[in-house]
Order: sequence, then structure tokens, then C-alpha cells
Amino acid sequence: MVGGAILRQLGVRGGHTLITATSAELDLTNQAAVAAFMQDKRPDVVILAAAKVGGIVANNTYPAQFIYENMMIEANVIHQAHLVGVQSLLQLGSSCIYPRDVAQPMAEDALLTGILEPTNEPYAVAKIAGIKLCESYNRQYGRDYRSVMPTNLYGPGDNFHPENSHVLPALMRRFHEAAQTGAPEVVIWGSGKPRREFLHVDDMAAASLFVMDLDTRGYEAETDPMLSHINVGSGVDVSIAELAQMVAEVTGFQGRLAFDTSKPDGTMRKLMDVSRLKRMGWEAQITLHDGIAETYGWYLEQLEKGAVRAK
Repeated sequence: MVGGAILRQLGVRGGHTLITATSAELDLTNQAAVAAFMQDKRPDVVILAAAKVGGIVANNTYPAQFIYENMMIEANVIHQAHLVGVQSLLQLGSSCIYPRDVAQPMAEDALLTGILEPTNEPYAVAKIAGIKLCESYNRQYGRDYRSVMPTNLYGPGDNFHPENSHVLPALMRRFHEAAQTGAPEVVIWGSGKPRREFLHVDDMAAASLFVMDLDTRGYEAETDPMLSHINVGSGVDVSIAELAQMVAEVTGFQGRLAFDTSKPDGTMRKLMDVSRLKRMGWEAQITLHDGIAETYGWYLEQLEKGAVRAK
């Protein structure tokens, strides 16, 4: 999803030869395959948007895959990029790197100051490792490897699996199906009270390219986390209940919203402190309601084509 959005914006920008590979063409967990790819293609810049991702159900069900696959992807791509002389690299992380009980909104300097949320700890540890990989190659080899930490992303290209996807696409699919069948209610995991921040994938792509283009001369890693990692978000959060109501409105669902409190809520609030990126000159442009409406339109188009991603 994010990689596709970044490619679209790079295509509009022009002036680049874009090198890509699908997961079927290149297994990023395979060290030898990644080494051969890097040696063959010799890229000047690498953007690492690939990851194994999912919502609370997927994280709880497949913790070993989440930590293993993400650590292998990061280690292989970052190390092999270094070996072929790539000086500029951007890797995408996640807001779950921050401690469970961190002060809100979550600032960059909160990293490694407390215990992680247990429901996604394996994924978070892998993403923290990615940050530290970039930091270490910068420190030892003078590379310019940067990390951006997005909040919850959504938009065209998302995964709409009813259980393994993130909360917004999962809700969109369920509310759409309920609206089509005239179901009297939609059941939502948890109490509906946790608050989450969402960012449209096109905004994330724009922010990623903005960070890659930043001239970081004058920043000191010891006093400013810019050279370590930087938060990317909308700076606005909503409750899951409010999100569900918004999705219900967009999809035309007229029934009841029921909350299954026997299911886990996860972290009660996750809001990014995006003040550093805003001071540097970038902020989100797409409102949540507009983004949901645009994404739902795209989802309907994919349904007609039989091309909805749901795995």
C-alpha cells in the first residue's frame, strides 16, 4: 500500500529510474536473494516500505512470523544496500515502537523509555531493530539512513481481510457487507473507547519523500532525534466508536453498532507528536472523513473488478 503510493508520487515527480520487485519476484527474508538483487540493480537510493503487517488479531496469532519476517527484511535490505554503496535509504517503521504507557502525544524521544504493548510487542521490537540498524550504519559507516514512524495508515491498496487487516479496512469491509445484506448490527471488537490516529497513504507517501529530501546539515543526533527517526501522522485522533460511526455513514449502514468487550482493546490511546515534522515544513492534507470516503470509492471499484486484497 505505502510502496505503491510512493511509486505513484515518484512517477509524477519524474527524473528517476524506478526499480521494483514484487514479493513473488524477490523474497526479502532471503539473504542470498536480496544480495543478488542489490548486486544486479545497484540502486542509488532505497526506500524500504515492505513489511509484514496486520491488526491486533494477526499480531496475537502470528507473533513469531511478525518478529522474524520483519527483522529479516530490515537486516537484509539495509545491510545489502550498504554493501553496494547505497548512501541514502529511508525505512518505514510504526508508531507501536513507543512504550505502552507513554505520555500522549508520543514524541520521538520516548523510544525505549518503557514497556511495550504486549499485543504487538514482537512487531514493535522488529521495528525498533530497524531504527537501530539505520542508526548503526550511519554511525559506523557515515551513511544517511533515515527512519519514519507512521501512525495507522489506510487508503488504496490496503488489505481488507476481515480478521488479519488493520481496524479501518476491516471495519469498512464489514460495514459494507452489512449494508448490502441489511444486517441489523455490526459487532466491533473491544469497548470502542481506545483512540487511534489515522493517516491517508498518499499523505504518508508525500511525507516520506519530504523527509528523504530534507537537508539535515546542522542537526546533531545527540540533541535532535531527526537523524534517528521522525514521526509522521495527522496529529488528530478519534475513538474506535467514532471511527466506526464514520465508516457506517460512508458505507450507508443503518443498523446498530455493538461492542464485544470480551475482546482486547490494546493500547487505550496512540497519538503521534508530529510537531517536529510540522516545524520542518510538512503536515497532513487529507481529512479522515474525506480519506475514508475516497478509500471506500476505491474499494467499490476493486470489488467490481474482483481485485480486493484480502489475505
